[in-house]
Amino acid sequence: MNSLRNKVQLIGNLGNDPEIINLDSGKTLVKFAIATNESYKNASGEKITDTQWHNVVAWGKTAQIIEKYVTKGKEVAIEGKLTSRSYDDKDGNKRYITEVVCNELLMLGK
Repeated sequence: MNSLRNKVQLIGNLGNDPEIINLDSGKTLVKFAIATNESYKNASGEKITDTQWHNVVAWGKTAQIIEKYVTKGKEVAIEGKLTSRSYDDKDGNKRYITEVVCNELLMLGK
């Protein structure tokens, strides 16, 4: 059951091309956002689509695969874990961000 403690699975489409960051240590980091859509009917029977955006980061071989094959608009399935962190922006304000650290990726669609 330990593997179920912090596990996220999402299927969605990339909003932009992935941002590739090559670190001085030789590691590759990729950042991108995916949109997931959920549809439902409201009380008056209208179809409503709710879109949620998720920040995703990937390292190492997963990042290299994303860099090579994944572009804006592509549908992907990802699996990873949720992480939260904080940082100070340029004005000195503390900002908080939640990201999915992707350890598996499956390309879907055409």
